[in-house]
Amino acid sequence: MTDVRGDRLDGALLRLIGVTLLGGIMGILDGTMVTVAAETLSTEFDRSLSVISWATTGYLLALTVTIPVTGWAVRRFGVKRLWLFGLVLFMGASLASALSWGVESLIAFRVVQGVGAGILDPLVLVILARAAGPSRAGRVMGMMGVVLSLGPVLGPVLGGLLLDSLGWRSMFSINIPIGVLALLLALRVIPADAPGERRAGLPLDIAGFALMAPALAALVLALTEAGERGAFATPTVLVPLVLGAVLLAAYVVRALRLRGTEPLIDVRLFAGRSFAASVTVQGLVGVGTFAGLFVLPLYYQIAHGHTAAAAGLLVAPLGLGSALAMPVAGRLSDRLGARTLVQGGALIAVAGAFALTFAGAEGAVVRSALAAFAIGLGLGGVGAPTMGSLYRTLPQEKVPQGSSVLYNLNQLGGALGVACAALIVAVGGFQGAYWFLVAVGVAILAASPLLPGRFREIPARPPEPDPEPSCAGTERA
Repeated sequence: MTDVRGDRLDGALLRLIGVTLLGGIMGILDGTMVTVAAETLSTEFDRSLSVISWATTGYLLALTVTIPVTGWAVRRFGVKRLWLFGLVLFMGASLASALSWGVESLIAFRVVQGVGAGILDPLVLVILARAAGPSRAGRVMGMMGVVLSLGPVLGPVLGGLLLDSLGWRSMFSINIPIGVLALLLALRVIPADAPGERRAGLPLDIAGFALMAPALAALVLALTEAGERGAFATPTVLVPLVLGAVLLAAYVVRALRLRGTEPLIDVRLFAGRSFAASVTVQGLVGVGTFAGLFVLPLYYQIAHGHTAAAAGLLVAPLGLGSALAMPVAGRLSDRLGARTLVQGGALIAVAGAFALTFAGAEGAVVRSALAAFAIGLGLGGVGAPTMGSLYRTLPQEKVPQGSSVLYNLNQLGGALGVACAALIVAVGGFQGAYWFLVAVGVAILAASPLLPGRFREIPARPPEPDPEPSCAGTERA
């Protein structure tokens, strides 16, 4: 893929960002949009809510399992070809979901849709990181972070609006016109892969996939169950949790011993301090963000008696704060590095979470909304510089694998955040959950010294001057 260099974001790069985010936003929104339709679908198909929940769980599991394979597929088939395939697959599954005739068909089509999202979501990172280059990674990741921040918040809001006005099938069919536009624009805007970027004979690490895929699926399933039940000490949580940990450990041991075949995810990437710190901090951002998105709506409903729709709107300041901070922090990180900005963002998030610990049943909604805005502002100030630092230090050939790791850890972090918040609310109430958010901010502060500081791009060596020609056509001594 062709890199678009320079300090400014020129028209070509801005068009690429817009087209890429247009295609990627569908999967980000669909991850949370369908949750608001659970009761409607339960009535429509005359099935229990636990069965209907698999329409969301199946999507999430398929997405999680697909992401590591996407890193290999980028190198095998190329970015543009894989992006177009992902768009077509996601649109086809969306149309099939809209035409579902029963809950079983809906779950099956949602699984296929999750596979499409598992291709598109990490490819957004790959396309933009390659196009931006190290010197502009922060500001481009900041622009992408706006979508990542608002997606979980806007998904339920948009889903509720579509559900009330056009019915549940519209939550899937709306992807068709968006996808067609994204496909047509991608054919023109996304550059073709450069010669040598595709490795036609690259084999898939099948044994590695057989270990990693069920490991990640089991971990996500365990954390999702823990979030729904508000408890870890149940067989439905402990069995997949232990199974996932054992399979993941087996994958790590095998990948370190592997010779002759490229592993699905090269675990040696974690030996690099900057990489390990970046993905860890980004995982903590996922923990804090989704824990806040889980706790705050419950607080507004239980403590203030608001409806679910009103509570969803009141939690918007968290996403808004993050969306405002990410472009600014990303741009600054290209000049200042990640470390200082991450520390400042973590302090703001800690201050916002600490302010929430004083909110009780009688607490003012405005004060809690301002505290949530501060948390989002702080986490946004952490997220964009962290992603920028990852792509500034990662070799170009490792960008697909790095993107897979980053996205998977963010997904696991989100599931872990919801599970921990649900357990803490069930045991210690909202105050305990707010202190958990404070602890997440402190953990980010503790990891921040490992992040790289100011970025200095090594200038390319100027070409050697041509020797002066002699009149006789021979080299001068």
